[in-house]
Amino acid sequence: MSYQVLARKWRPKLFSELVGQTHVVQALVNGLDQDRVHHAFLFTGTRGVGKTTIARILAKCLNCEQGVTSQPCGVCSACSDIDAGRFVDMIETDAASRTGVDDMRELLESVQYAPSRGRFKVYIIDEVHMLSKSSFNALLKTMEEPPPHVKFLLATTDPEKIPLTILSRCLQFNLRRLFPGQIESQLAMIVETEGVEAERPALVSLSRAADGSMRDGLSLLDQAIAFGGGRITAEQVKQMLGVVEHDHIVAIIQALAGDDAHTLLAIVDQFIAQARDPDMVLLNLAEVLHRICLLQCVPDYRDANRADWDSIAALAGALPAEDTQLYYQIAIKGRAELSLAPDPRTGLEMTLLRMLAFRPAHSNATEPPLAHPGSDTVAARGAGNRAASGHTVKSANASQQGRVGPDEPSRGKTDAGQLSLENDSPGQPPQPVQEIKGEADWVRFAHQLKLTGPARELARNLHLHSRQGDRWEFAIANSLRHLGSAACVDRVSQAISEQLGTAVMIRLVDGDDRPLNTVAGIQEKQLLVKKSDAHKAIEDDATIRALRETMGARLIEDSIQPLQ
Repeated sequence: MSYQVLARKWRPKLFSELVGQTHVVQALVNGLDQDRVHHAFLFTGTRGVGKTTIARILAKCLNCEQGVTSQPCGVCSACSDIDAGRFVDMIETDAASRTGVDDMRELLESVQYAPSRGRFKVYIIDEVHMLSKSSFNALLKTMEEPPPHVKFLLATTDPEKIPLTILSRCLQFNLRRLFPGQIESQLAMIVETEGVEAERPALVSLSRAADGSMRDGLSLLDQAIAFGGGRITAEQVKQMLGVVEHDHIVAIIQALAGDDAHTLLAIVDQFIAQARDPDMVLLNLAEVLHRICLLQCVPDYRDANRADWDSIAALAGALPAEDTQLYYQIAIKGRAELSLAPDPRTGLEMTLLRMLAFRPAHSNATEPPLAHPGSDTVAARGAGNRAASGHTVKSANASQQGRVGPDEPSRGKTDAGQLSLENDSPGQPPQPVQEIKGEADWVRFAHQLKLTGPARELARNLHLHSRQGDRWEFAIANSLRHLGSAACVDRVSQAISEQLGTAVMIRLVDGDDRPLNTVAGIQEKQLLVKKSDAHKAIEDDATIRALRETMGARLIEDSIQPLQ
């Protein structure tokens, strides 16, 4: 006798043998026991969750020689023939290969005739969404007024493509994806019955790889038995599935946390040498990041079906929550873009390097956040944060910060020039900085800062109010106070620190709605001057004057824009 694959050998023959789908089984059993059986059923769900299996069991329930029942005997000729797929009154077809209207008409030609052997004629149409519009119309005509001896059992993975006229004439049951634990329990029972030695971690890996499909799980189990020569080990299953070791994923996250691109590329080299699938690498990385997020949100959460929670807890404590969310998003987006990359390795490397490139700057946990207006709280030390997170900050020696007399400005060296600021001696209260006019030092310095987005907008609206050592105080208009979020203040502090080569702490104070000399204010004044000049140039233009005098043309003031 030829070998029968496990997916066929262990296909459920009774409702009681089904794994999961209790909500569907309960409705069907109650309908059969109460003799309330609809003439058309639609079973939807992903591949391998039991759609056609339930349809065949229902066909047995309707045609069992013991009578209509929710528990067919399984031994009568009708039940045996249905299990074998040779029952003459069960017509099963695949709509994916027979989509034309002629195929549907041929199928429905015998609808009007009474069953040959059974109690009902059962039409099982798999992947019914593949039928053409004409085929659906032909089927609809029969489903509107079917003979009492006909039952339609439809199955599909894409119910959205089925016309509403068909859906409205069916009882629809949505089959759910199976949980890994449900698949694992079934696999454990099968290997025990089959006499196959299997390690539990190996079955866990197979059940997770099945992705909610029992049929896929059984196919993978068949493959694992063949791969291991009759014995299933966790290591062999990992090799077969291309699963990435948990320790390697942990190493990736540690390298990301340490801003270590060299280690990341070295790990990728190992993956390629071991023929690991880049898509599987990103999948496993996303899974671990998901577990890290779980512990960051619910510290005492533990799933008994997964191991290595100690290492996950350590990563959850070391990795900022916003980094976890960012890395997860980039990982799943990277999987979708792998097919667009020049090659899979390039796609994997670029995804990991993108995580480093877009890694946010974090505030120092020991420093309090930005407080409300008027508070004495100081924003985080930007350069210190970068150093703590693996970024290098150049140190400034004493000569670069040289102390001078109280009437002379101190000079902070930068790569692009010098910043002139009044110096305050230690222990003395902050002294106000001279008013900034035109191309003054803070305006020039602010233009040199490497800032983008909201942080750049904040810097453009700051007025340097005072400075005492490494503590700088900025005024900002009350109407713009919303720009001063803790993250933006930290980013400005970091940018100043990087430009000067020394750590700087900044604090925002109220501007009392008085006029402030800021980059944005100066640029706005310059723009107004340019607009005024442009308006005057238009007004003085001879052609414009002629048009207004001869044709009564009117100048639209708002449309005048200065040339950039």
